Amino acid sequence: MAKSRQSSFRRILVTRILLVFVPVLLIGEMVALNKARSSLLNTARHNLTDSAINKGEKITDAIATLKTNLLSASNTKAIQSGSATKAEKFITQLAQQLPNKIDCIQLKHLQKNNQKNQIIASSCGNENIAEQPLSFTDDEIKITAISSPKPGMTGKRNPKNQLQLLLSAPVYNQRGNLAYALIIKTTLHRQIENKQGSLIGALVVIGEDGTILAHPSLETVGTNIKNYADAQQLQSVIKNALQGNNDSINFNFSDGKESVAGYTAIPNPITQQQQQKWIILAVASVKDALLGLDEIKLILIALTVGLIGASLLASLYLAPYLAGPVEELRDYALNIHSHHAAQPIPRNFKIREFNQLAQALDQMVERLKAWAEELEIAWKEAKSANTVKSQFLATTSHELRNPLNIIINCVRLVRDGLCDDREEELEFLQRADETAIHLLGIINDLLDISKIEAGKLSVIITPLELRQLLLEVINLQSVNVQQKGLQLKCELGNELIPIKADEVKLKQVLINIIGNATKFTDQGSIIISTKIQQHNDKSHVIVSVQDTGIGIDPTQQHKLFRPFVMVDGTTTRKFEGTGLGLAISRNLIELMGGKITLESLGLHQGTTVKIILPLIDISLLSASEKKEDLANNERTYTNEAKSRTYPTLQQEQLAEIDNSLQVNINPENHIPAR
Repeated sequence: MAKSRQSSFRRILVTRILLVFVPVLLIGEMVALNKARSSLLNTARHNLTDSAINKGEKITDAIATLKTNLLSASNTKAIQSGSATKAEKFITQLAQQLPNKIDCIQLKHLQKNNQKNQIIASSCGNENIAEQPLSFTDDEIKITAISSPKPGMTGKRNPKNQLQLLLSAPVYNQRGNLAYALIIKTTLHRQIENKQGSLIGALVVIGEDGTILAHPSLETVGTNIKNYADAQQLQSVIKNALQGNNDSINFNFSDGKESVAGYTAIPNPITQQQQQKWIILAVASVKDALLGLDEIKLILIALTVGLIGASLLASLYLAPYLAGPVEELRDYALNIHSHHAAQPIPRNFKIREFNQLAQALDQMVERLKAWAEELEIAWKEAKSANTVKSQFLATTSHELRNPLNIIINCVRLVRDGLCDDREEELEFLQRADETAIHLLGIINDLLDISKIEAGKLSVIITPLELRQLLLEVINLQSVNVQQKGLQLKCELGNELIPIKADEVKLKQVLINIIGNATKFTDQGSIIISTKIQQHNDKSHVIVSVQDTGIGIDPTQQHKLFRPFVMVDGTTTRKFEGTGLGLAISRNLIELMGGKITLESLGLHQGTTVKIILPLIDISLLSASEKKEDLANNERTYTNEAKSRTYPTLQQEQLAEIDNSLQVNINPENHIPAR
């Protein structure tokens, strides 16, 4: 039974919908229009901000390119000779090669005896593009802005309010004396008439002091923003842009029309001070930004009229057909929570949509059951991940505790004077130092993996010679190989292998890979080789580290490059490690543009790790790198474990420390085991 003061669906459908529908539609239309207006303005702001950034980048790139070309041209013999014929020919060729935004190139004598500068050669006739005398105190290129004269003033007009600059470079004659100036007049950005609705925006350039350097209105160029009503708002734009913010703003500028503009800041090319900026604005009228709003209004009006008509039909003719199915579905929904309800979902309604709704309700119940099962699986996976983290923390605490104990014991032996001589003290201090380096490597791994997860790990790429780097790493790792009595074979060839990589990070990866091979190999050999390979007109070097160690089950190999993961099993649990080495190595190699892979046929069948890096031109290597000794022959290291002897006075205590060192330390290995 319906409660008091409540209406049934039938009554509401017949009476109240008509009373509510029309105002709701009108309110919805107003909201939709406001949303559409806001959306159009937001789109315009984003587009204009991108346009301002694009304009600023084009201006910055154009100035940098012109400075490079001007400096290169000023050092040519044709310009330095001062010969009008040679200079004219060179300037003509240079004007044809440079972009069409170059208005004029001139070579002039510098001012002498208070005489005006004399034009030696010019690509624009006898027009003097630099009316002020030129002077140079250094070899830097000078940049000055060309402002359009205001109406009523003498001087040549900037026809389309273009942003024009003069770039001048000193030119030394063949005797090394400053004698000429090479000048380029350029138009960095040409104001064009934007089509109606275009959101590219007109260029406005404002100096840090508020001076307007470029504007669509000629009368505005050269004025200061302090003279306008929106001066405070424009000051905030300059402040935000100087702080490095790229954003947009609505304001009324010189023409009094409401406008929207995106802005950014670029370095001021005129001054050499880095903190000086130009503020670049891309300005469009709000009318252009809202050009599509009228069409949206027409669509909303048509939609409103149609919906009102449809509501009338629904109220008069569809009430009996809608109320009955709704009531049946209501009863089913009310009883669906009862586990004892055997009532099936209502079906076979006269209206297809209600049959589909009944089917959807049935499917929803099934999906809820499936989602409950998925939630249970997700909970189990989260629990498993938490277990992995806990295992990692336990392993890491063990990896940190052992080196700390070794360092403390070594330092205490030296402190308490239990060593026989200075040489033995230095030996224990050396072991403490090596263990501290090992401990630092573990901490660095933890920091590196946190940077990887935060996306902040970076490398510094420089040209280097891979073969020499490999020899250095092999020399460092040979001590570990000797201690285990393994055979180390090197097949590196005698040719230089030029690559581009981060030397420190690449050495870290190689130490980790070779250290893993040593750690997981009890007998047999380790083979380190390089191979040059051509693929799609590109050359790569493949560094292979092959061992005869315990190997890895193929079904477990995909886990090795994940952080915090070590392959479980009785054959590997005895090895120390945090499980971060290969994960960090993979990220470092990929940041250097390379690739790292691991191959193993199975347990007790050895492992091969390959590092693939792109080669570069050997000419990019420095002269010192090219002069490295290339006569180092391939060496095979067959080593037996090093014996240690200690004084009889503290023999038992020293032997215990030495055994701990042999088990837990790889002297130069900064990366834990796989």
